Amino acid sequence: MTETPSGSARIPPRWFIRTAWVVHRGLYRLTRGRFGLRRPTPTVYGMMRLHTTGRRTGKERVAIVAYFEDGPDLITMAMNGWDEPPPAWWINLRANPEATVDLPGSQRRVRAREATGAERERLWDVFRGLEEGSDLDALARLRTRETPIVVLEPVG
Repeated sequence: MTETPSGSARIPPRWFIRTAWVVHRGLYRLTRGRFGLRRPTPTVYGMMRLHTTGRRTGKERVAIVAYFEDGPDLITMAMNGWDEPPPAWWINLRANPEATVDLPGSQRRVRAREATGAERERLWDVFRGLEEGSDLDALARLRTRETPIVVLEPVG
């Protein structure tokens, strides 16, 4: 496991994280969407499917990511299992911010942007409250760069 010098942040090995992603996507497919997505609650983040366009291929790419709602906007973090490189879906969204999300029982078109300044701090604080049992700040310190907070605004 990776940990900070203080020992407060621990992440599973990379192989475990990647396996969990494969299993999550597989369960979603096997159950035809009945398992794998959920709405957020005041204390637990939700799970949504994010459809982006590949920046080089132009093909649809899909990832399941955590989110919460901030008014009409959906908020997520561009982290790659707390690994150093940004997730491919975030790189794709920076190249083409138009996307679609699947939520439990609905689909929505969105446009992505990165939260900055006071907005980013406010949204980070919300995530901090949703990550019960983990030290979000200690996990973020495992990375050399700031973890982007992504705002998905409804389109149309």
